[in-house]
Amino acid sequence: MTAASLAGRTAVVTGGSRGIGLAVAELLAANGARLTLLARDADALGRVAGELDARAIPCDVANGADIDRALDAIGDAPDILVNNAGLFQPRPLDDTSPAALAAALDVNLVAPFRFVHAILPRMRARGSGDIISIGSIADHQAFPGNAAYGASKHGLRALHEVMRTELRGTGIRVTLISPGPVDTSLWDEIDPDSREGFTPRSRMLSPNAVAAAVLFAVSQPRDVDVELVRLSRS
Repeated sequence: MTAASLAGRTAVVTGGSRGIGLAVAELLAANGARLTLLARDADALGRVAGELDARAIPCDVANGADIDRALDAIGDAPDILVNNAGLFQPRPLDDTSPAALAAALDVNLVAPFRFVHAILPRMRARGSGDIISIGSIADHQAFPGNAAYGASKHGLRALHEVMRTELRGTGIRVTLISPGPVDTSLWDEIDPDSREGFTPRSRMLSPNAVAAAVLFAVSQPRDVDVELVRLSRS
């Protein structure tokens, strides 16, 4: 992959200040893409955007008004949309409140839908675009303590499948990337190393592995759509 392989292409990455989003942003920038990054933490986002010569738009994707403001600021549809921002708070079903379920759905499913719904018409008019959804092993496999997160990620996979069906032949490519556990700061409070049934952090994927899958998908010839990538630790 040459450093200029994405030259001239624009990309929007949600949750772009840390973890998977940061790794994706760094790799896309290294390959020539011009970035717009969204995240809640304005200070961290500003630092990352400065390092990558990217545009920073502070945005809490759980807030519909924030998303509307971000979309207004983004303006023209990007060439690449990476719906990455996520909420992961595992707890048993009987300890999962309706509010917790709603919060997971808002961040992991409703927000990606809102971005796609707003940007898709302009991609259609242009006849090109890449929509990348960062899923999870939980979008196709059930785990205890995962009622809210699993439901939201299964919903994201369903949204991807509908897009894949509706958009085939339009020039718009859609990719769902479903990694196993990824070693990011989302695990800091959970401490999986000390909890039975959780994957130790030393055995998790790195964010760079997910970023490489994103780059692989968006770098294919325009007549090739990488529809699904499932990643696991070898």
